[in-house]
Amino acid sequence: MLDHVLVCEPGGQRLRTDRDALDLIGEAMGRHARWVAVPAERLHDDFWRLSTRVAGEIVQKFATYRLGLAIVGDVSEHVAASESFRAWVLEADRGRQTWFVADLEELERRLSAGEGAAGHVDEGAGDGGGVVGGQERGRGRDLRQRG
Repeated sequence: MLDHVLVCEPGGQRLRTDRDALDLIGEAMGRHARWVAVPAERLHDDFWRLSTRVAGEIVQKFATYRLGLAIVGDVSEHVAASESFRAWVLEADRGRQTWFVADLEELERRLSAGEGAAGHVDEGAGDGGGVVGGQERGRGRDLRQRG
C-alpha cells in the first residue's frame, strides 16, 4: 500500500527550509508519489519550535503541491515540551494532509483506511481523526487537556 509513498531514509539530509522540502517534493513528483514519509530525526531542531515558522513553511510547501507529509517516529519529547506543538500535532493528525505516525505500518493502515486525501480535492478535511478516546493513535500517549 505504500506504492505511492516516497519513504525517506533516516540518514539523509535534514530538512530545515522550504527549499529542502522542495527537493523532496521534486523527487516525490518524479516518482508519482502522493505522500512523503520523513523520519522524525531528519527534521532540523528548528522544525520542533513553532516560533521559528520552519514547520509551517515546510508543511505549506507540501500542501501547495498537494502531497501528503507523514512525519514518522516518536515525537513525544517535542509534544511534551510545547503545548502549542501538541495542539498542532493533534490538529494535523485529524486532517488529511500532514500526519505524525509512529511507524510506516501506522501510515499504511491510515492510507488503507482512506484517511489521506493528498493529491485529491480535500473535501471534509479534519474529519479523518488521529485521536481516538483521547489517546493519540499509534503512540499510546494521553493528549487530553489536563486540569
